[in-house]
Amino acid sequence: MEITNPRSYVEQLEESTLSEFAVLSKNTRGREIPVEPCAIRTAFIRDRDRIIHCKSFRRLKHKTQVFLAPQGDHYRTRLTHTLEVSQIARTISRALRLNEDLTEAIAMGHDLGHTPFGHSGEDVLNELVAGGFEHNVQSLRVVEKLENDGAGLNLTFEVRDGILHHKKNGTPSTLEGRVVSLADRIAYINHDIDDAMRAGVLTGSDIPAACTRVLGDSHGQRINTMILDLVAQSAGKNTVSMSAAVREQFEALREFMFDKVYNNPIAKREEGKAQRVVAELFHYYMDHVDELPPDFLANIEADGRDRVVSDYIACMTDNYAIRDYGRLFVPEAWT
Repeated sequence: MEITNPRSYVEQLEESTLSEFAVLSKNTRGREIPVEPCAIRTAFIRDRDRIIHCKSFRRLKHKTQVFLAPQGDHYRTRLTHTLEVSQIARTISRALRLNEDLTEAIAMGHDLGHTPFGHSGEDVLNELVAGGFEHNVQSLRVVEKLENDGAGLNLTFEVRDGILHHKKNGTPSTLEGRVVSLADRIAYINHDIDDAMRAGVLTGSDIPAACTRVLGDSHGQRINTMILDLVAQSAGKNTVSMSAAVREQFEALREFMFDKVYNNPIAKREEGKAQRVVAELFHYYMDHVDELPPDFLANIEADGRDRVVSDYIACMTDNYAIRDYGRLFVPEAWT
């Protein structure tokens, strides 16, 4: 069979195979700036491609997940976290016959607004910027305004909505967005356990017995249990949720990680230094705003100096922030 319009063919496949609760590409609520449809890609595939090819996505490889600027080759970064979220979310969406392309696009873009040094940097900017700073809101700002030399990526409503609402307290308007929100937590809880064990912060015997009994005693078993349970509870329904038993242990495991890892003195050992770097850079550029790149300066009148300075700092990778701090505040040897 000759396919003369690949996009239309995929859209027809979606209509005939996806769940009644899935978002069909042809039914997207569209973009803020209308564009001609692609002959090959659906609207959501196009969004995924725009995200993957943008500069903010590439910078994720040098941004902290949990352990600041890790030297080991096998610790997660914000980029590898994003890929793991995408894999888990796509697995769930496929099983529930939701739109995998929409799911993947949301997953790929959900953390674009993260600061250097992860949540440590986010906490600093949240205190310093009028109106606060949240990485999910910043991720939306990245794709709507900061990327593409200030033009944004012009993504569809559904992808932007999923990015904005991916946090635990978010309310995505699509099931695909809800899948990414849950996949995000499934991914980071489990891969952070793996990294914490690699760092010597945890051992397998530290994990609560009830969590192990219900979810499994390995990285793969826990993820598999959560995915299978979520699919079993959600199949054929206009909802995405876990059973009470699995959700209870999932939340218990999350609380355990906050207690033993995310607030652990070993994992947090360099946090004070990292926060000082972010704070000092913020204060410096507030006083020297003329040193910001032109595409950031263009937003000052509309958004205010502190928001634009936070935009610039949030775009930095861990290593760039450290180098910039050294350039500005650490004296060089006289030659």
